[in-house]
Amino acid sequence: MAERDFQSAIAKIKIPMLILDQKWHRLFALGGKPEEVKALETKESDLLKRDAELKKELKDLKKVKESLMSSVMENMEGTSDLVSKKLDDDKRLLEECNERIAAAEDEQKDLPIQTDEVNRELMMATMDYCYDKLRTNSSEAEEITNWIKDIRVQLKKNVIRKHNREINNKEIYSYMHDVFGMEVLNLFDMQNGDFYIGIADDRADDSGSRKSSDEEVSDLSNVELEDVDLEAVSKETKESESNDGDTEAEQKADSE
Repeated sequence: MAERDFQSAIAKIKIPMLILDQKWHRLFALGGKPEEVKALETKESDLLKRDAELKKELKDLKKVKESLMSSVMENMEGTSDLVSKKLDDDKRLLEECNERIAAAEDEQKDLPIQTDEVNRELMMATMDYCYDKLRTNSSEAEEITNWIKDIRVQLKKNVIRKHNREINNKEIYSYMHDVFGMEVLNLFDMQNGDFYIGIADDRADDSGSRKSSDEEVSDLSNVELEDVDLEAVSKETKESESNDGDTEAEQKADSE
């Protein structure tokens, strides 16, 4: 929409008094109000307070005016100097009262226009803040979504690596059993500390419960994992194991 058309459409809209709307205040519940919004809010609040003050002032002035008019009417026929002086004082006060009423009414007449202008400025500042926040949240949500996708892929790869290690352990132990026999293995098992043969998921945690691989995946996200190139992971695993072997050989050579 062209800027001129947009401004024309906005000008025709009746905007509620924002600072009196609790839902408007809740728009800033998380981030707080920016300085521009705070300044406009204070300005609008002052205008509303001034309007209330003028209404009370006019109400009081009109009561005084009625009283003075009654006093003037009562003393119109008086001839004494005292009555004449009272009449002159009442007329003077009545004139001052009328001037104050006129000034207050003129000021009050302009207040709705001023308040509406400030209210519209406040609306624009609010919209700028909100749409900026919407764009920021959308951008951050997209970044988090991409991060989650990457983590899901990495998780799937690690699940496969874990299974490869478990299978390799079972194969190694089975061959050791066939070559050396269970009696020898039992002696070496006691000598070589803690290790585990089988599926790591079958081991109880500190609470005594067991988690399956699917449950571990679900702990991270309840969304289905993306497909992973199993051959690539298997190749990566073999390369990693090969590198580990090379490192051990180098360390042994260094020690010799």
